[in-house]
Amino acid sequence: MDWGVDLTLPIRSETVQGKTVFFVDDNALVACFDTGITEDLVKELAKHEPLRVVFRDHGFISDAVKINVEQIFRQLSPTTDVKTI
Repeated sequence: MDWGVDLTLPIRSETVQGKTVFFVDDNALVACFDTGITEDLVKELAKHEPLRVVFRDHGFISDAVKINVEQIFRQLSPTTDVKTI
């Protein structure tokens, strides 16, 4: 809601690399709150070029993956706004 995403937009969930990923209005927002998030999953989500992406702060498989998330998006989808909560 901080991003101003309309709560009435269509939401679908998909399993991507064994994780539940929510797509709001196709690519307006992509969210994954599962644990064990890897760089491969992050790269796959970046290929969708979402406007915004959000992850659970403690959901990453390691601190290195958490640190690399923004860099991965900068390279593969530079206009994506990345947030962890």
